[in-house]
Amino acid sequence: MTSSVFLMCLLALLPIIWLVFALCFLKLQPHWASIGAFVTAAIEALLIWHMSVIEVTTAALEGVAMAIWPIVLVIIAAVFTYNLTVHSKAMEVIKSMMTSISSDRRILVILIGWCFGGFLEGMAGFGVAIAIPASMLYALGFSPIEAILACLIANGGPTMFGSIGIPTTTLANLTALEPMTLAFIQSIQAAPLLLLSPFLMVALVAKGLRGLKGLIPLLSVSALSFVLPEILAARFIGADLPVVIAGICSLAATFAYALYYGKHHDVPKAYEMEIPKNNTPITLKTACIAWSPFILIFLSLLLTSKLFPFLHDPLSAVQTSVTIYQGANAAPYTFTWLNTPGVLILCSGIVGGLMQGCSVKELFQVLGATIRQMAKTIYTMLGVLACAKIMSYSGMISDIAAFFVTALGAFYPLAAPLIGALGTFVTGSGTSSEVLFGNVQLEAAAAIQMNPYWLVAANSLGTAAGKMLAPQSIAIGCAACSLVGKDGEILKRIATYAFAYVILMAMIIYFCAPLCEYLLLG
Repeated sequence: MTSSVFLMCLLALLPIIWLVFALCFLKLQPHWASIGAFVTAAIEALLIWHMSVIEVTTAALEGVAMAIWPIVLVIIAAVFTYNLTVHSKAMEVIKSMMTSISSDRRILVILIGWCFGGFLEGMAGFGVAIAIPASMLYALGFSPIEAILACLIANGGPTMFGSIGIPTTTLANLTALEPMTLAFIQSIQAAPLLLLSPFLMVALVAKGLRGLKGLIPLLSVSALSFVLPEILAARFIGADLPVVIAGICSLAATFAYALYYGKHHDVPKAYEMEIPKNNTPITLKTACIAWSPFILIFLSLLLTSKLFPFLHDPLSAVQTSVTIYQGANAAPYTFTWLNTPGVLILCSGIVGGLMQGCSVKELFQVLGATIRQMAKTIYTMLGVLACAKIMSYSGMISDIAAFFVTALGAFYPLAAPLIGALGTFVTGSGTSSEVLFGNVQLEAAAAIQMNPYWLVAANSLGTAAGKMLAPQSIAIGCAACSLVGKDGEILKRIATYAFAYVILMAMIIYFCAPLCEYLLLG
């Protein structure tokens, strides 16, 4: 390996090194750190990679366009829908439904942290699936540290399909891979981790493997009813709904099995909790109204998927293609105006909010508050996407890939999930990790002659471990459970799980690569 390859890789990594330094040592907020990364990439592109001012500017503009439509739109729409459900008090009904089934702490952590948490990750993402389940578990009497750790474990696996699949659809757009095929490969890679997670959560809150006694059938039902629907949804629908469908199926199956289990087994005293009584009866109508925004989102995304071409095709045809980047290898960027998750979620949220009794004035108030709440996240997305596009078009990504491939050769797949985990640890976002490293994995796949879908998907797999460790995820959990000054303790304890996941991921990517060809050819 020549020194020039190492030097060019080091220079190309400077924007990412800046992100790590700014977030971990300078303690800058993510939006300022991402803007700094963008500035670093722009200066290097001009001075070292010899891009013109027009090329740098238009590359950044393409990144901004991709950030706004569809990523920012989905973020605002998803969190708006959740905030509206809280505002209308419908979330209290949902909470009551979740806690009405059992007083066994082991079953509750699965229903709330795993099933409902997975559903929330699929619908909203961006910390909602940690904050809400962790706060619910804490309110029921779980220790705050237990509640946060359990939700961090649960939240890792579904990250790649969070917020209506934004990490995966963004990755597919950046790498020009077919989204449905990529989603299918991701779901296959993630399956072993998802099967393992409910068992780890119960062992955590039960303080040992003895807590699994008697619950293995229930946990197997909960895990399989999550994993199998996720794989099928990814294969036949795409990246938008796998975790939403998986969460619904797992919630229904676990709920039903827990009812059966409760009729035939007493709750062991060691795991019994006192559940507050809800004096207000929940009718079918009340439940449907409480869930209405999520039901509408699910139906609208399902009906406009490729499963229903008579709706999907005409709606998808309403689009505009624009060539933004004014340099070599430019490709038009397409804005899909109607059949895009952000538009569908926003419309469903508004209709659901009206069904829950919100006035038009309240809708606008909640929407405005959501935009203000997510402003820093929006700036972060703009900075990261602009930085990523400059790095891609300038050749920085190619130089990074060249170094790793030269250094690791055929062993590169062992490091692929670790790279994805690093991106999520630093930025707190699976989407940001896909943006930063997706093309690195793509170019590495070409260099070592591996199927690009398998190696690019490995980046998404790594985001699960990174999401557990990310300081932002831990901070969200601590805020939700009113836990101050314990971030370090939680990081230390969750690191054991995250590093074990990374090792398992590396083994999956390296030894199971031939499975990809079989799946795609089959």
